Amino acid sequence: MSRLFTLLRASPVRLALGLVALFALVSLASLAASYAASRASLDATMRSDLTQDIAGFRAAPNARALAALVAAEARVTDPARVVLSYVTATGQRFGNGRLAQDRDGYFLTTLDAPDRRIDGQYLALTTPLYGGQLTIARSRAEIDALFTVFRNIVLLSLLPTLAVALGAALMLARRSARQVAALGRTLDRLTTGDLAARVHPTARWSDDFHRIATRIDRMAAAQEASVDSLRQVSSDVAHDLKTPIQRISVHLDQLSDMALPPDATTLVDRARAEVDGVVSVFHALLQIAQIEAGTRKSRFAPVDLVPLVATFAELYDPAAAEAGRDLRLCVATKAAVVQGDRDLLGQILANLIENALRHTPDGTPITIGLSEVDGTIVLTVTDAGPGIPEHERDKVLQRLYRLDCSRATPGSGLGLALVAVIADLHDAVLTLQDASPGLQVALRFKPVR
Repeated sequence: MSRLFTLLRASPVRLALGLVALFALVSLASLAASYAASRASLDATMRSDLTQDIAGFRAAPNARALAALVAAEARVTDPARVVLSYVTATGQRFGNGRLAQDRDGYFLTTLDAPDRRIDGQYLALTTPLYGGQLTIARSRAEIDALFTVFRNIVLLSLLPTLAVALGAALMLARRSARQVAALGRTLDRLTTGDLAARVHPTARWSDDFHRIATRIDRMAAAQEASVDSLRQVSSDVAHDLKTPIQRISVHLDQLSDMALPPDATTLVDRARAEVDGVVSVFHALLQIAQIEAGTRKSRFAPVDLVPLVATFAELYDPAAAEAGRDLRLCVATKAAVVQGDRDLLGQILANLIENALRHTPDGTPITIGLSEVDGTIVLTVTDAGPGIPEHERDKVLQRLYRLDCSRATPGSGLGLALVAVIADLHDAVLTLQDASPGLQVALRFKPVR
């Protein structure tokens, strides 16, 4: 039922149904006009025949001859088709019927039984003749039968034609719907990072969809080539930087092994820390670039956040205790299954916990929260640190941006930026809120049902 409803909502199907409905309306209007014209023509013909009949009876030379003529015609005329009635000046009646009147109007009865009415509708013409009254009435059964004829045309011709047209239209529309679905599936794969996805239209595709599919394939090929080039450049940069960074580290290690004055030893340690910072920034930037390319989304699978947050809370609890922080876990749901990459979701937790440990004073709590609110999975990390001013909350999600109060603390300014990129990859809503005091980072995920 849902597939039928989806098919009926598709534009090709709605267009096909609209064309069939238009054809039906035009056909019905044409038949109605033909019926009205035919009915009017039959009515005019019948009136003309009545006028000619009256003219024929007027040829009688006198009342006696007219009565004899009416009586002779009545004997061979079926009253169900034509009713003849002549009432002489003396009240004598001739014919096969008579015209009577009551409060409801005129009606026809048989001549021998005045109480028995003649059924059906008649078109009558009455004229005075030789002191009497001549009435001729023709049955309208032929005109009434015309409606039956046109009804049969609709039932036996138009309706089957519409059914065939509707079936053919639905078949063509379903074919177009399949082509649209193929385009949609390819675009979905491309947006999830599968840059090798292609539509591959065949010769049986309609021209317009074929052109669109061809252009999508060209765009995907160009995008794949561009991403491959970017990856190659990133790989080359990583390879080129790897050797000099390793050499610097080796030289620093060699200096550390030498008998240096205390000041020189301090400078070597600082240099080594700076090199480690460069390596950290370099790896974080590469990871952000890889995530933004969408390549990880093709590996998404259902992930339960309940055991994941428990694992990271247990993992970071010793480090928090050593740093004088109180790491707490508050889980208000039995299961919190989302579609995503387990490693990247763990990276979110690691970055947020490390960021809280880095920027909160000793003896303050850090709370990891997990709950289900209004049909969404909400993951929060709340600390009691200095927080982030409201006007800078969007800026801290940018790469390499650091608050003035945080410049003296270790870090690259990429922690929250990486969290934002991973959240966007998972279609999660990331918000920074005031915890009064401190900062609460909240991520809202769509659950997997």
